[in-house]
Amino acid sequence: MAVIANRRSVMTLFSKPTCIHSHRTRLVLAEKNINIEIVSVDGPELPEDLMDLNPYHTVPTLVDRDLVLYDSRVIIEYLDERFPHPPLMPVDPVTRAQFRLALFRIETDWYQFAEQFDTDGERKLPAKSRKLLRESILASVELFAAKQYFLSDEFSLVDCSIAPILWRLPVYGIDLGSQSEAIEAYMKRVFERRSFQESLTELEQEMHL
Repeated sequence: MAVIANRRSVMTLFSKPTCIHSHRTRLVLAEKNINIEIVSVDGPELPEDLMDLNPYHTVPTLVDRDLVLYDSRVIIEYLDERFPHPPLMPVDPVTRAQFRLALFRIETDWYQFAEQFDTDGERKLPAKSRKLLRESILASVELFAAKQYFLSDEFSLVDCSIAPILWRLPVYGIDLGSQSEAIEAYMKRVFERRSFQESLTELEQEMHL
């Protein structure tokens, strides 16, 4: 495995153009202006390199010299520590733990629906899934309203994980409705960031056409 990884002098990310886990990783990379080669993985056929490097044959997969990482949470936390500026996690251990708990809840409560959408390849989420995801997002409206970003006045890994879900709401067939003013304002702030715009693939851009 190390031999294959060593062939690459620049850090490499294997990424699918519409995969939500790949998107949040690309957003962290853009936020930190990291020089990286992105290998776009389209369709069912995976590159041989990826199959050799990652025993689970999943994306995203990050290759940094001898190191190969293939879980998006592990990848984004590694990138934040490897490239500390700008920091995307708080230094204080208590606040850091709260952010990690928020990441866990986002992945558990929201990402399951995104994964279902990616797997099924449907044009919209099933009605029950749409309802559950919508209700779960709206249940956090006070947290969206409390600060400039989610739980913080500084952009963080939590925002990097939330933004790809909110960007996909139109393709999921979800309208948050009149209760969502604070969430709409949050989305505008995040979607207008340079890093967010740079993180989008062409297929992701088309989600808002």
